[in-house]
Amino acid sequence: MKASVPLVAFILLALALLLISSRFNPSPSPKSLLSSSPTLQSAPRLKVFVADLPRSLNYGLLDEYWALSTPDSRIGVDPDAGLRPAAAAAAPWKPYPENPLIKQYNAEYWLLGDLETPGGRRGSSFAERVYDLDRADVVFVPFFATLSAEMELGWGRKGGFLKKEGNEDYRRQREVVDRIRESEAWRRSGGRDHVFVLTDPVATWHVRSEIAPAVLLVVDFGGWYKIDSKESANSSNMIHHTQVSLLKDVIVPYTHLLPRLRLSENRHRRNLLYFKGAKHRHRGGLVREKLWDLLVDEPGVIMEEGFPNATGREQSIKGMRSSEFCLHPAGDTPTSCRLFDAILSLCIPVIVSDEIELPFEGMIDYSDFSVFVPVSKALQPKWLVNYLRSISEQRKRRYRLNMAQVQRVFEYDNGNPGGIGPVPPDGAVNHIWRKIYQKVPIIREAMIREKRKPEATGSKGRFLRLKEPSSLAIVLSARPPHSSSRNFPRSDISIQGQITEAKGKQPNSKNKRMDEKSTM
Repeated sequence: MKASVPLVAFILLALALLLISSRFNPSPSPKSLLSSSPTLQSAPRLKVFVADLPRSLNYGLLDEYWALSTPDSRIGVDPDAGLRPAAAAAAPWKPYPENPLIKQYNAEYWLLGDLETPGGRRGSSFAERVYDLDRADVVFVPFFATLSAEMELGWGRKGGFLKKEGNEDYRRQREVVDRIRESEAWRRSGGRDHVFVLTDPVATWHVRSEIAPAVLLVVDFGGWYKIDSKESANSSNMIHHTQVSLLKDVIVPYTHLLPRLRLSENRHRRNLLYFKGAKHRHRGGLVREKLWDLLVDEPGVIMEEGFPNATGREQSIKGMRSSEFCLHPAGDTPTSCRLFDAILSLCIPVIVSDEIELPFEGMIDYSDFSVFVPVSKALQPKWLVNYLRSISEQRKRRYRLNMAQVQRVFEYDNGNPGGIGPVPPDGAVNHIWRKIYQKVPIIREAMIREKRKPEATGSKGRFLRLKEPSSLAIVLSARPPHSSSRNFPRSDISIQGQITEAKGKQPNSKNKRMDEKSTM
């Protein structure tokens, strides 16, 4: 018995040490779908210099919007009618419109709001605002390009968007470009380190070629390819002076229009597949009409034509929350806010859009919570519904669990008037800043290469112009090889020597009635 006392003491001591160790070294949490990154305190931050533009080109546009007395001509109603009196009187920061045609593109509001937040409240932001141009990684252009375009589309002269005369949006575009291109910052870099927020596919429509060297924040590349009509039929697939690429630009999310459903709030889903939107679309969206005709009479499938106004919004909430899968076919452009509404509703996205690019890839693996279907398969009768019905309950639960982990990544709203306040550390704003930060080495290399070129052969402000003979050209393929992870085409960038033209099939046409534009 005496010999057992030291043994008991040793066991008690070991248990005590184990308890202390577990308190200071907790068990690791389940694997997150988000790529791990250092804390903001220990990691370098993106240094952002804000270009000097008058208030009339950003927050002043909100003053003009809330002073409007007529409805949006495209929808015949004013979704913001009830908010106008309070919003017009709000000072100093007015809210962004709730009109869904405009709200879906409101990234410009939250990004500038973060940069306008006083330094003492910006500890959660990955971006550090600097006031010395020499310290900056990038130059942010504070132009509300989307709001400017949408006000012209909804309240301007019918059919006047493509014209320059009498077009207030064009006047503002011209003012921004003239001011920016005449600045010391632009002359120093040729615009390569400038950042424009162009979430609306028609934002800066008239001046795109003049800002092509810059980092463009876009929701996809659908509205950016240009077909050269002068080429012969044998070379109609040529892309000349392509203005967007994954190398320099950043894909950002649409703003979701439906409220977030948390995993604990999820209930039984009685429908197989849900879609709400316009049946007839342009360009790549023609596949939507074919899918509609194939699916509309299938049991367990709901295909609703409508718009997310007050009534449509409630229908969409009900439809997405009661369905296992939500269909995401291409519209006027390869993607839409519907994808992010589905994620926020925990409705498993079924993506039928071969040309799609997605926000924050490399940080997020969409195949962990989405179903990707090639258009060729989806258009086979019965194929899609049979495939979705074959997916096991276990796999659907895993998709939904993974989706719940990434919902916050697509949240812009920080809950503060004017967006002036701390941003969510893992929200959309910080993910955009991090994506831009990844471009900084490429930007710097391009600037250094440009400096050592003889003046006669310089690119004169264009970012790696494809039509000039050069030792380096970037080729953006519109229909690249298949991706093994998603099993459908995605953009691919390669570097080749002595290439002056980029080849690729064109998914869209330049001719489009802008006064009828909607990506719903």
